[in-house]
Amino acid sequence: MSTKETLIKKFQDKTAKIGILGMGYVGMPLAVAFAEAGFNVLGIDPDPRKTDTFNKNISYIQDVPTETIARLHQGGKLNMTTDFAALKDMDAVSICVPTPLRQTGDPDMSFINSAADQLAKYVHKGMVVVLESTTYPGTTREVMIPKLTETSGLKVGEDIFICFSPERVDPGRKDWTTLNTPKVIGGITAACVEVAEAWYGGAIKTIVPVSSAEAAEMAKLLENTFRMINIGLVNELAIMCERLGVDVWEVIDAAGTKPFGFMKFTPGPGLGGHCIPIDPLYLSWKMKEMNYNARFIELASEINTNMPRYVVSRILDAMNDRGKVLKGSKVLVLGVAYKPDIDDVRESPALDVIALLKKKGAQVSYHDPFIPQIHHEHEGWKMDSVKDAMKAVNESDAVVIVTNHKEYDYQAILSQAKFVFDSRNALGKLGKESDKVARL
Repeated sequence: MSTKETLIKKFQDKTAKIGILGMGYVGMPLAVAFAEAGFNVLGIDPDPRKTDTFNKNISYIQDVPTETIARLHQGGKLNMTTDFAALKDMDAVSICVPTPLRQTGDPDMSFINSAADQLAKYVHKGMVVVLESTTYPGTTREVMIPKLTETSGLKVGEDIFICFSPERVDPGRKDWTTLNTPKVIGGITAACVEVAEAWYGGAIKTIVPVSSAEAAEMAKLLENTFRMINIGLVNELAIMCERLGVDVWEVIDAAGTKPFGFMKFTPGPGLGGHCIPIDPLYLSWKMKEMNYNARFIELASEINTNMPRYVVSRILDAMNDRGKVLKGSKVLVLGVAYKPDIDDVRESPALDVIALLKKKGAQVSYHDPFIPQIHHEHEGWKMDSVKDAMKAVNESDAVVIVTNHKEYDYQAILSQAKFVFDSRNALGKLGKESDKVARL
């Protein structure tokens, strides 16, 4: 049999050894999916804290239950290590490392480069490699192929098989998970896609092959650029409605009754998470290399990035209208996760809202049931979540709802607070009718 046929048979027999490089919000659920499907999976991550937690049969990822980790680990289907040398025994490797932005707005490729460099030491004939980390179009071909073939002499499509398959993880969701979210796969050759499809199809329900790695890379960027631009649109709409004296939430709800041609997005204090604020800028950066200005992306990014500042200016104005001064006032921020009901604070606008409030002289505290401590990387400060949310509501001059966690009793908050700024319409009709509330 050919190398391709031998590898496909291993996936069909579930004898292939699977390696996951990067065991975070993307890698861990993927590793669990493959292990649940009957594969032997090894997670590889340089952070010993993750490995130590895993080896205690404890999950450090909110979407993966501890009971699942314990069962798969004790059953021998899922293990973890910090030793990259284990890659030499793997038949398949998925790269799920972070792809942040530098402070200059350029892609930070250091995690992908480091993972590829480690893998290059152990790549061998009969291995399939899938990059899942969101990146600019061309990364798989321009970065992965040279690193994995120049010293090894292996031929892509014959000896090794390389693909890009974008992660589509949305933390906190129960309806769409790693298992049932359709998986786009684009390869360097048709044989690469065939091998990766045999691998991923052994665990994931729907595989969507595309003609190239670049098509798969671009599809991921389109998904998140679509969301970023539409969020930017409604954020700007919120600013316009405030100046017009119109309720933006009423406008959005009314437009949302149209059964066709409209998709509902809602405004907020800014963008957060590991995808939407970052991924479109990878595309924008790549297009600048080609002397093209991605104007929609740049404009939406400008609007969204300015929302924390706009929120703080609205808080200041609303307090002035009530005869209060922001400087010296006690301000409680409710919710710092980037979206409701998760423990993820990456790129959360709450960090900038808090930083701006502090710069205005406010005495800021926060409460989040999922996040016990936060730190602002650029400002250098740390804060602990207050233990008693309602006590803090009572003692504060202003309460700012940044993340609308379901756990909060908003009616009780409204009744106890002196003033509330609701950036998420968490109070709904209660907030609209109360003179203690200002809304985005």
